[in-house]
Amino acid sequence: MAVKDEIGRGRGGIGKNPARSRDHNRRVVLDLLRQNGPQGRKELAEATQLSSPAVANILDELLAEGLILDLGRRRAGRGQPPLHFALNPEGAHTFGFEIGVNGIVTVVLDLLGNPVTQRRSDPESLAPEDCLRLLQSEIAALRADAAGQLLGIGVVLPGPFSTDAQRAADPTTLQGWEDVSAQSLSEALGHPVWMENDANAAALSEALFGAAAQLHHAAVIYFGEGVGLGVLNEGRLLRGARGNAGEIGHIVTVPNGRPCPCGQRGCFERYVSRHALAEALGMTLRPGAIGRLWQEQDPRLLGWIAEAGRHLAPMAAMIENMLDPESIIIAGQLPAPVIEALIAAVPLVPSVAAHPARALPRLCLGQSGAFTAALGAAALPLYEALTPQSWVAQPDSARGGEA
Repeated sequence: MAVKDEIGRGRGGIGKNPARSRDHNRRVVLDLLRQNGPQGRKELAEATQLSSPAVANILDELLAEGLILDLGRRRAGRGQPPLHFALNPEGAHTFGFEIGVNGIVTVVLDLLGNPVTQRRSDPESLAPEDCLRLLQSEIAALRADAAGQLLGIGVVLPGPFSTDAQRAADPTTLQGWEDVSAQSLSEALGHPVWMENDANAAALSEALFGAAAQLHHAAVIYFGEGVGLGVLNEGRLLRGARGNAGEIGHIVTVPNGRPCPCGQRGCFERYVSRHALAEALGMTLRPGAIGRLWQEQDPRLLGWIAEAGRHLAPMAAMIENMLDPESIIIAGQLPAPVIEALIAAVPLVPSVAAHPARALPRLCLGQSGAFTAALGAAALPLYEALTPQSWVAQPDSARGGEA
């Protein structure tokens, strides 16, 4: 059986018969049901290369836990039709929280990965201790409404992580979160916690739910308050040593340009980010503000789009030359029409991506919406629970995916 170890596509596994591999075997069965829909015992045994009794025991266990449904017998040829089983959408759920400088986005996914709750809140304080209390309250309220067991919690934050004190004054990053780990959050919240940076979570979301679902190699430029890059290589997230791979916001693109809180001048983020847009507009970006300005065709917004497009051109070429993605996806907290206008404003320059055999545009709009990073956060524990080969950070691992 061919096995592709990729996010969101063709991901499967072969079971292991020894008893010590029971957890792995459960994940193999769940993953096949996730990918292929309802199946019978014989189909699952053949696909997993497990014995029929082993598959039957796993299915009985999953039925008892409410994670799968017995769909009954489906007529198929002669003889007694086989029983078919499927994932139970209400059998379990996961929570995802994107904590950014403008507030907190909450997403709840059911066992099939469908969003059942999506909302935004604007707490007065984003200090870790205050956010922790808010998350505890949110989790208690969500658990009262959500069906089934809670598989885990994903938390995403703006990067970069664990950098020096020059970052302390950066308005695009959270203050006070430097020493907060997945393990400390897990202990405080009473459930397994996965942590990731927002750009990586956005890339994961686009791979699972959006524009990168059919791609093996993709780069996702994510607009939070700042700007970051999530990279998918053969379907796997590229994290780097400390989870900071793709930190394009602090690449100098304008020598001796605008001063940046990181201590440099001319960083990309100073021209292409929501924070840069707020400066160009001379206003705080409240929810819905950019959409209203777009509808009015505000000249300040249009001017920023034109300028940002010019700065995106060399950055896109750099990403293409270094990573050779099938496409660069632009996603995040900008309205879709604004992102589309931004893409149209990029005067693309030659790179390895500029070849006549291209089937995809070099730049394309993300499809998982403004909550893309929070969706990715909720997907972290979901796919850890359902897939046989882990590609996400373990609950007790360091922030940013270090194992």
